[in-house]
This record gives sequence, structure tokens and C-alpha cells, in this order.
Amino acid sequence: MIKLYNTLTRHKGFLPEQKKIRLFVCGPTVYDYLHIGNARTYIFFDFFTKYLRGQGYDVFYLQNITDIDDKIIRRAAEENVTPAKLAETFLKAYLADMKALGVDAVTEYASATDFITQIAAQVERLIDGGYAYLIDGDGWYFDISKFADYGKLSGRTALQAEDSVTRIDDSVAKRNKGDFCLWKFSKPGEPSWSSQMGEGRPGWHIEDTAISEYYFGPQYDIHGGGVDLKFPHHEAEIAQQEAASGRKPFVREWIHVGALLAEGKKMSKSLGNFITIRDFLVDHAPETLRWITLTHHYRSPIDYSPSLAAQAKAAINTLGAFAAKLDRTDGSETVDAHMVVENNSLKFHEALADDVNTPAAIASLFELMARFQQKIWHLKASEAKIIKNYLTESLGLLGFSLKRPKIPAEVEKMAKEREKLRVNKQFVQADALRAQISGVGYEIEDTPRGYFLWPIA
Repeated sequence: MIKLYNTLTRHKGFLPEQKKIRLFVCGPTVYDYLHIGNARTYIFFDFFTKYLRGQGYDVFYLQNITDIDDKIIRRAAEENVTPAKLAETFLKAYLADMKALGVDAVTEYASATDFITQIAAQVERLIDGGYAYLIDGDGWYFDISKFADYGKLSGRTALQAEDSVTRIDDSVAKRNKGDFCLWKFSKPGEPSWSSQMGEGRPGWHIEDTAISEYYFGPQYDIHGGGVDLKFPHHEAEIAQQEAASGRKPFVREWIHVGALLAEGKKMSKSLGNFITIRDFLVDHAPETLRWITLTHHYRSPIDYSPSLAAQAKAAINTLGAFAAKLDRTDGSETVDAHMVVENNSLKFHEALADDVNTPAAIASLFELMARFQQKIWHLKASEAKIIKNYLTESLGLLGFSLKRPKIPAEVEKMAKEREKLRVNKQFVQADALRAQISGVGYEIEDTPRGYFLWPIA
């Protein structure tokens, strides 16, 4: 059975054996290109969803898109385009980035502006229930003092919510500083929609609960997002939905992904210390970012640096070379590969089942490689094939493919010429060619099966 750490209960619990899972993950506000800190969250939940599906779960993965927001309105004015056009442009960019990263597990994307009717209806229910109040000329706000459980996710009290002002929630006329906007009256020239509350647009938090209620009802299984959204965004979601429906809990399992830092600080657009996904992919393969993500436990922070990317590339390269050697070995040593693989597979899957411990799962694959690295050329081909198939399957589950790189013809030519020199015992010339091969980015290894040529990470 799969155990998950639940941010709400603050302990690990078993995922129910029911095979239908409803998962909601907070999507982006589409006003700019996303950075690799955002990508960490989406890469993790892409893997998590695929892992659950591989274990027989039928996962409906829903993600919202915030396509109306103060940031979008401001950026659109700067670019001299409509907010709708700006949002469309950056939504396309986001989807392109996700495709480039191999993030394709989402069942449905839901844009906020497609659910104005549902959002307005939920706000009306909160007003009717006495949870919301009007600020003339501003909008309708949620009164956190009316919701006794406010703070149960983050451990903050209503009094401590004084610092929860975010986005369009900064009215000086609020009853409590932590109160948040449900429906914002639009200013002249801003996008607006008609409702019983007046012409306006949704607050940030309300779109998520209205969308998830439309698809899943007032209660569902798993809600995920970055740890920075735990407060106030997710806290507000709980207050809204439980107040509107009267049912608890709103969500059974809460999963929060740790921050991706840059030199110890959270990577964010406001600090200007971010690397966009597309800029990262200019210099690195998509697998590099996935490797960085999955070799850290999802709840732990990652302090990104160029050296971390280099280490990831080297690790992937090492596994690829090992797998390629398994294809070429034809020795005589028997190692009972079936038993070795079975034991390693048990360790691999136990790690994943224990709060999705991908670092431990990956470490088990390196343990397997270390066991055979020195004797690889002595393995029987049939044994090597069993190990290779297992390695391919396990890495495939994590989202990595063992693609054999295409070696340039001129490099192959140098390697063959060097082999002739070695056979003729012209070792000085052979060493000179080795240096040339290394100089163009490839390493050559002499083996019982001939030379082995592979890119230098």
C-alpha cells in the first residue's frame, strides 16, 4: 500500500484502496513565462500521477489556469494588448513548456474565465451563509472570523493571518486584515462579468474551489501544489469550500512540494532570481530538470546551482553508459540476475510506496549498477539482458529513457583508427588519438568486446 504525508494531519497515512482518485493541482497564472521552480511542482505531480496509474489507480488529474488576475491586467496594459490576449499567449507558452518537459499526465485544464457562472454561484452561497461582506466600491470579501477552523492547514490563527494580504486583497476597509476577496468590482476598462453581486471578476482563491466543485463535488481525494501556496491560498480554499458546503474535510490528502531555491532564496519573479523553463532548456536536456526534481524528496527544498545541473547530467550519462554496456557484454559469469533484480525491485517500489521517496528509489538503481560495474564484461548476455530490461523499466517509470546517443561519423573513424594503432602496439599514437577524441567530447574505453565510445557528460 502507498503511504503519503498529509499536510493537513501532519503524518503519513495509507492511500485508500479505492481505485478512482480525484487530484487537483494549482496551475499557473498566465502572465509570464514559468521558471524552473514552478516546473518542479508540475514535474513531481506528473510523475506522481503516472506512478499511481501504474499501480492500477484511475486518476483524474485536474489543473486550473488563472487567466484573469491583477498581474495579467497590469502586464497587458504594459504590452498594449487585451488581458485575454496576454493570457492566451502565455497559456500557449506554458503548455509548450510542459510538452518540452514531458509533463503530460493532466486529464483536464480548466481556465478560470470558463467558470465564471460557477464562481459567482459559490460566492452567492457564501454571502447567503453569512461568511461574506460587501465593501462599497471594492468587492465582496470572506470574513475569516466567521470560519472557526481557519488556520488548520498551516497552523496559523486568524490573528496570525495579518500577513496574508495577497494580490487583490489589500483593501483598508476589511474587517480583518486576513480577509480575502471573493468578487472584485472591476474598474473602468478592466475585464468584467455580470453577476448578482455586480459587475466584476473573481478573486484568486475562489476560482479553485468553484472549478474543483464543478468537476469533483464539494469533497475530493488529493489537492497538491507548491509549499508557498499552503498559506494563504490553500487555507482560503478550505475556508471557502467548507463554509459553502458545510462538509468536512474539503480534501482528504494535501500534498505540498518544497521550494526550489537559488542561493538559499526562493526562486521567484519578484526577486528576479529565476531561470525560465525555456531558458533552462536552451542549455540542458529536459531530463536534467526531471532528474534534479526526483533525486530530491518532494517535500524538501532544492537549492539550485549550475553544478547541480552538471551533476544531474553526469548521473544520467553514467546510467546510460552502463545500460549500453549491458547490450554488448557476452561473458560467461552467471549471477542469478532474476533474484538480483527481484530484490532490487522490492527496494525500489518500497521506496516509492513510502511517501513517494524517489531519491531512495533512484539510489537503489545505482546500488544495482555498482554491483555489476566492475564485472560487467564478464556477465552472460542473457543475464545482462535481464538487468538491462529491469533498469529500462524502472527508469521509464521515473520518466527517463535510455536513448543511445548518436556518435558522429568522424569520432567513430578516430576510434577505429585508434583500435588499429593499439593492435599494432603503436601506443603513443593511440594515446594521441584518445586525447583528440576526448577533446571533442567523447571518452573511449578498451574492453574485451572492443572499444566502447560514449559522450563525456
